Amino acid sequence: MSDRPTATYRLQLTPDFGFAEAAGLAPYLRELGVSHVYLSPILQAVPESRHGYDVIDHSRIREEFGGAEGLRSMAAELAAHGLGIILDIVPNHMTVPVPESGNAQLWSVLAGGPASPYASWFDIDWSSGRVNMPVIGDDTEPVADGDVLRYHDHVFPLPDTHYRLVDWREGPGYRRFFDVSSLIGLRVEDPEVFDATHAVILSLVEEGLVQGLRVDHPDGLADPRGYLSRLRAASGVWTVAEKILVGEERLPADWDCDGTTGYDVLNRITGLFVEPSAAGPLTDLFVRETGAPRDYAEVVYSSKKHVLDLFFGAELDRLSAVSGVGREVLAELLAAMPVYRAYTTPGEPVPATSSAIVEEAAAIAATRLPDDAPVAEAVERVLRGPAEAVVRFQQICGPVMAKGVEDTALYRWYPLSCLNEVGGEPDRFGGRVEEFHAFCREMPPATMTTLSTHDTKRSEDVRARLAVLSELPGRWAQAVGEWSAKVSFDPCLDYLAWQNLMAAWPIGADRFFDYLFKAAREAKTSISWATPDPSYEEGLRAFVNRAIGECGPSIAEFTASIEPYARANSLSQKLVQLMIPGVPDVYWGNEITDFSLVDPDNRRPVDFALRRRMLAETGAGPGDGKGAPGNGEGSPWDAAKLLVTRQALNLRRRLDPAAPYLPMEADEHAIAFARGDQAVAVATRLPVGLERRGGWGGRTLTLPPGRWRDLLSGAEHTGRVPLAHLLSHHPVALLERG
Repeated sequence: MSDRPTATYRLQLTPDFGFAEAAGLAPYLRELGVSHVYLSPILQAVPESRHGYDVIDHSRIREEFGGAEGLRSMAAELAAHGLGIILDIVPNHMTVPVPESGNAQLWSVLAGGPASPYASWFDIDWSSGRVNMPVIGDDTEPVADGDVLRYHDHVFPLPDTHYRLVDWREGPGYRRFFDVSSLIGLRVEDPEVFDATHAVILSLVEEGLVQGLRVDHPDGLADPRGYLSRLRAASGVWTVAEKILVGEERLPADWDCDGTTGYDVLNRITGLFVEPSAAGPLTDLFVRETGAPRDYAEVVYSSKKHVLDLFFGAELDRLSAVSGVGREVLAELLAAMPVYRAYTTPGEPVPATSSAIVEEAAAIAATRLPDDAPVAEAVERVLRGPAEAVVRFQQICGPVMAKGVEDTALYRWYPLSCLNEVGGEPDRFGGRVEEFHAFCREMPPATMTTLSTHDTKRSEDVRARLAVLSELPGRWAQAVGEWSAKVSFDPCLDYLAWQNLMAAWPIGADRFFDYLFKAAREAKTSISWATPDPSYEEGLRAFVNRAIGECGPSIAEFTASIEPYARANSLSQKLVQLMIPGVPDVYWGNEITDFSLVDPDNRRPVDFALRRRMLAETGAGPGDGKGAPGNGEGSPWDAAKLLVTRQALNLRRRLDPAAPYLPMEADEHAIAFARGDQAVAVATRLPVGLERRGGWGGRTLTLPPGRWRDLLSGAEHTGRVPLAHLLSHHPVALLERG
C-alpha cells in the first residue's frame, strides 16, 4: 500500500453508513482500482448529522459510526486489501448545537466569558463585553430553570453575564461559517487550539491508520498558509485543500499542500464538452424565458450586494471598526472582489498579484461610489493596515463570494447550467483543447481531480446531458417552448427547472420539488431561507407535479434522444479526469451513472449491491460495455462507465505518478494525450457536431512507437490508426503499451 494515493473513493459516512459498512466495501473498492478510501469527517458531530461538518467534540471519533474501535477495525480490513484512508478535516469551525451544552468548550465560554480556559478557541468579538447569540425567533420569553436559561430547545448557562440572546436574523458576535450562525469560527491559528483540535487526527496519522488529509474551507482561516505549514510539519502526509479557484487564478505556491480538491479541474473538463458558439442562442433563450439581465457580471454584483445587506451586517461592522473604513465603501469593495481571497499576510510585503486583485476591485467599486469616497484609503487599510483589518477582510471575501455567487448568482443566471458549478464561470462557454492541454501540463502532480463531490451543484452525468444542449440550442428552445406553454409558474425559476428536470430524468416529484424549493430559496428572487411563503411553496409543488405529469413523456423522449451524445460526454469526461495528472477521486456511486442534483440529493444512499454485482459479472478484462449485466440490472451506459472507471483506475496503479502529460495532435472532435511512454487516452468531444460532419471519415491518430492495447476493447494498435477504427467500440480508448 502506497502512502501517496493513486486514486481515492469518497464515502459519505452517516449514522446509517458507518465504519463497518465502509469496511465491507474493501474487496469491491480494491477491485475497482482505488488505493485509498476518502472519508467524510469522522470526529464527533451532532448525533443526527448527515454530513459531519458540525463537529462538537474534537477528542472523540464519532460514536454513531462505530467510535475508535470501529475505526481501527475498518482500517485493518481496508489495509488487508491494500487500501489506505484519507480524512476530511474541518479546522475552520465547530457547531453551536441545540442544546448548546453539547459543545463543552463553547458552554465554558458562555459561562465564563473571556475568563474561560477556552476563550481563545473561538473567534469572538468581545468589544461589547457580551457575545450575541442569535436564537430568538418569536415572542416566547427565555425562562430561567435552576442554573440554566431555556428558550425552546436552546439551553444557556446562568447567570447570563457573558452572552446576550438576540433575534436569529441578527449577525452573531462571532465569526461563523459563511452565514451559518450555528457554525462558530475557530481560532486555529492559536497553537494551543491547533493542538487540541488536531490531536486525534494526528494520532491516527502517527499510528499509520491515515495516509492523507483533505482540509475543508481553508479560506475561512486567519492564516491558511501558516496553518497548512503547521499541519504538514505535524503530519507529513499527502494533503489537499478545498480551495476554490476562479478563472486563471492558481493555488499560491507557498501553501504547503499538494493541491486542491479539484473544482478547478472539474470546470476545465466540463468546458471541453461545451460548444462555444452556443453562447449567443442559449443566452438569448435564457433572457427571453426569465427576463434576467444578459450581463452575468451585473447579476454577480447585485447578488453579492444582496447577501452583504441580508447576511453580513455584523461582519461589515466588525471590519469597519478595525479598519477605520466606512461600511458602504467596504461593501462595494467586497462586491467587486473577483476571487475568494487576496492572499495577503499582515506584516509582510503585499504580493503584486494581491495588489492587482484588490486595486482592480477598487477601480470597479469607485464607479459605484461618490467621487469623494475614500476608496484608495480602503485598499491601503485592507492590504497594509492593522493586522486584524487585513485578516478580517480576507475572511469575509470567501463568504461573500460563496453566498453571493455560489448560492445566489448561480441560481439567478443559468443559460447552460452545467457551467454553474462551484468556481465556474457560467458566461464562459467552452474551452479550446490547446488551453486544456496547457492547463494539464502545469497541474501540480499530486493535486486531486474530480467530477462530482458532496458539494457539486449537479452530478457529472447530469452535466454530461446538459452539455449536449450546447450543440442543440434550436431543438432545446423548441422543447422548452412546448413545455412552458403547458406549465409555468415563476419566470425566475422555470427555465432552471426544465434544464434540470430533463438532465436528472427520471426523477420523482418529491426529489425534484426539494431541489427546486432549495433553488428558489437560494436565488432569493421570490422567496429565501429567511422569508418563507407558504403560498409560493404550494404553487411550486403544483408546478412540479404538473411538469412531471403533463410534460413527463415529452421530457423522457427528449432525454432518450440525446442519450448517445450524453453517454459519449459522460465516458469521455470520466476518462479524461481519471488519466490526466493528479490523484483522481471517484465520488461514491459515480463509477456508474448517477443523476443527482445539489446536496442533500447527492448524499442519498448508494446501491453498492448493484455495483458489486456489475463489477463481478463484467469480469476483470476488456469488454464492449454495450450490454447490461446478465441479471438485467444496470444499463449499457452503466456498464460502459464502470468499465472505463475500473480499467483507468487499475492502470493508474501501474502508471508512474511522474509520467509526463504529453498532448497529442488529434481531430477537433477528439482530445488525446499520452502519459509518458506508458499510456494513451483518447476521448470524443462535441459528439453532435461529429455526427453532423459525417463521423470520423479518414481522420487518424498517430500513436507513439510500440504496440498498444486498448484496455476497453482488447484491440491492439500501432502507428497511425484511423479514429473510426480506434473508437469503434466506445467513444473513448484507453491504450497501454504492450
